[in-house]
Amino acid sequence: MKIALIGYGVVGQGLIEILRDKHAEWQAQYGLNVQVVGVATRSRGTLIHPHGLDLHALTAPASVENLAHYPHSAGLVRDVGVLELLRASGAEVIVEVSPSQLETAQPALDYVRHALRNRQHVVLANKGPVAVALPELIALARANGVQLRYEATVMAGTPCFQLLEHGLRGLQIEAVRGILNGTTNYILTQMEGGMSYADALAQAQALGYAETDPTADVDGWDAAGKLRILGAVIFGKSLTFENLSVQGISQLTTQDIQDAQAHQERWKLVAQLTRQGGSVMPTRLPISHPLAGVSGATNAITFTTDLLGDVTLVGAGAGKHVTGYGLLNDLLAIASVL
Repeated sequence: MKIALIGYGVVGQGLIEILRDKHAEWQAQYGLNVQVVGVATRSRGTLIHPHGLDLHALTAPASVENLAHYPHSAGLVRDVGVLELLRASGAEVIVEVSPSQLETAQPALDYVRHALRNRQHVVLANKGPVAVALPELIALARANGVQLRYEATVMAGTPCFQLLEHGLRGLQIEAVRGILNGTTNYILTQMEGGMSYADALAQAQALGYAETDPTADVDGWDAAGKLRILGAVIFGKSLTFENLSVQGISQLTTQDIQDAQAHQERWKLVAQLTRQGGSVMPTRLPISHPLAGVSGATNAITFTTDLLGDVTLVGAGAGKHVTGYGLLNDLLAIASVL
């Protein structure tokens, strides 16, 4: 399987590190032999090699900082545009891991459209195209006989969509509720231990849970984007941010946390969705509530169904290798049909 990455930040690096370290194991177990034939970044260069890039060289600190430091070899092409990379790399699968733009999804949305029309499978961790244009992209993928997969867009590597696709088939989903942002959940957990909001955020950034600009996480827009994806997948609804009530955690203080603790409660950023609409709100929950016990960067989602009642999935929701695994899960699914 030949793949090319659009974006090479924390998540892209996580996938490449997994492929580097697990290649022999997965080739033996699944027959999966992945060649990374292209990587494109906005400001750190682009690489194409039709016979595969050296993953050890690609994950060296100098290359991570700037792809210009990746060693030269015969057949290596540098610094072409993304559309040229899609055309010239020979990639069968395009992995879109550039930063999410949740309003217009551009330029990633156009890249995904181009790849699908080019009969290339697409795997996304970038939430923007899925949140903004999922029905269109599904139709485009079907028309061109390729797959569009997006497991890593919600709950990182924890298989939320695998559960929906396989484990809950035949059920009617009536509502969704959960903790869908690992960064904010980590910050709130640290604040319960006495840390200030600023220090907890800095620690989350140091651990790779939060971006340098954490606005999308801490103001609730990342979780809202995930609700838009879930709304499209479960209810067939094209939600916009105007359809959702969204509030983040940046206004919560240590005193707020302590007041909740004094009443045997915990603050959680809770996302919920029904056919009528949805919200993302900081919410005080009794410590006996199932979501109150979800700590650190862990995520949880509860599907309320017609026949099984509530079905809850709990798992890791942030981190480069966690999200990288979500991408790998999709690559394995595509490999089964290649």
